[in-house]
Amino acid sequence: MRQPAAGRPAPIRPDDFSARSKLPTPNVVPPPAPRRTFPWTPRLAVNLKCPNVTAQPLMKNSRNHRLKGVLFDWDGTLLNSYAADTAAYLAMFAEMQIPWDLAELERHYSPNWYNVYRAANLPRAKYDDADQVWRQHYAKHRPKLLPGARRVLGQLARSHALGLVTSGDRDRVHRQLHEFKLWHHFAARVCSGDTRLRKPHPAPLRLALRRMGLHPKETVYVGDSPEDLQMARSAGVRAAIAILGPFPTEKRLRAAKPDLLLESITKLPAALVQFRD
Repeated sequence: MRQPAAGRPAPIRPDDFSARSKLPTPNVVPPPAPRRTFPWTPRLAVNLKCPNVTAQPLMKNSRNHRLKGVLFDWDGTLLNSYAADTAAYLAMFAEMQIPWDLAELERHYSPNWYNVYRAANLPRAKYDDADQVWRQHYAKHRPKLLPGARRVLGQLARSHALGLVTSGDRDRVHRQLHEFKLWHHFAARVCSGDTRLRKPHPAPLRLALRRMGLHPKETVYVGDSPEDLQMARSAGVRAAIAILGPFPTEKRLRAAKPDLLLESITKLPAALVQFRD
């Protein structure tokens, strides 16, 4: 090792000190401690200065969200369109030479009519023709609102924002809302074609919530099919409520275990009390 010149102290090098030394290293800035990163997002907010303080969740519990909105399905929930829908299907089956009767339709019924087409082995190239035939025959009928539906909507509209999320054709549903003078009741109306994905995907319900400016936990969704319940749960609403309507979905609806199952839409206002806080 080279010796220092007389009268001059040897320069001090950082490696002359151990990691435990308390003496400072002259003219050497220690490297910053590596920042600890987390491969996940911490769910708890911890007071690092007071480690004995109980950690608090960052996200509010759904109980802290006041119920502000009620969103509905249309066909079978508010509108008794079973007879019109069934007659249009049976007429379309006959014209498209599909050997299905009412029993087959009820066995495979879905609010997503493409699921019905697939079950009937209808070629994809004929879907548009089937749609046109169905609309022509449906237009011959004038379905009515379910008993009590108008009164329930009027009652709930006084204290909640209302929304409509349906797989029904946009032109038909909009026309019916105007005919029944219910258009003004709904702050948002999402129909087939408004989103690329349809029930049971949550996209239609999420679109309605965005238009209404509501958090999912501030709302409940009311429908009459398992697809309605699946959409509602995937969207994260406070409750997925089922109505036993005229369509042949009761068995599958019960199996889907809704948060609340009502025999009639008229029971809804009183039932919502349990979801308000």
